[in-house]
Amino acid sequence: MDMRLTFRSFLLYGAARAGGKAIALALAVALGGTAATAEEAVPNEVRVMTFGDSLTAGYGLTRENGFAAQMSVWLKENGTPQGVPVRILNSSVSGSTTAGGVRRLDWALADDPDAMIVELGGNDLLRGTDPAETRANLETILSRAADEGIEVLLVGLIAKDNYGPEYREAFNAIYPDLAETYGTALQRDFFGALPEANADQLPYLQGDGTHPNAEGIAKVVADMGPRVQALISDVLEDRAAAVQN
Repeated sequence: MDMRLTFRSFLLYGAARAGGKAIALALAVALGGTAATAEEAVPNEVRVMTFGDSLTAGYGLTRENGFAAQMSVWLKENGTPQGVPVRILNSSVSGSTTAGGVRRLDWALADDPDAMIVELGGNDLLRGTDPAETRANLETILSRAADEGIEVLLVGLIAKDNYGPEYREAFNAIYPDLAETYGTALQRDFFGALPEANADQLPYLQGDGTHPNAEGIAKVVADMGPRVQALISDVLEDRAAAVQN
């Protein structure tokens, strides 16, 4: 099935939720470095937080095959701007809606991220949530990030005609509009690296036909990685500007 065309069910999108910070994962990446625990501080590190749903939480995957871990490895292999050490903080929660993201925002920001990969809206789409509500929730998150001086990569999804053309157009406008308004980086479609044809997608999906498997996540990470590198560059520019001021 084509994730950009239809969603099977809310349950398939990871509605079974893990509670509290037990789901949080912290990984550090440095040139030639190794993973670090959440407690180990690395001087001058850039803290990049995933703030999303099951797609970035690692639903159905072992920890090392999830989005956060694979992005950590990708950065190690492909380099970070100025060789800066980077810690990936996984604050994504399976089943989260944009409204759920708003409710747990304070909890997540307590980990003091320098940047956020905001990947929310898929469960709103599954539920047929009014796009105006989804937009308002994402705007609350982006506005708070802006107030906190946190750089953001906004990651969207593409709706098709499940709820009609008006819904599709309203939903698909959310991510580029907000990215322009708040000056955030944009990954228009989380699944953009996967093949268009349904049959061609199957090798990259788990058995539920919805969530990417480890190989699928690897393709997503390779596609998104350069934008994460640019996000890290933005953080370093912010730091340099703060020193000059």
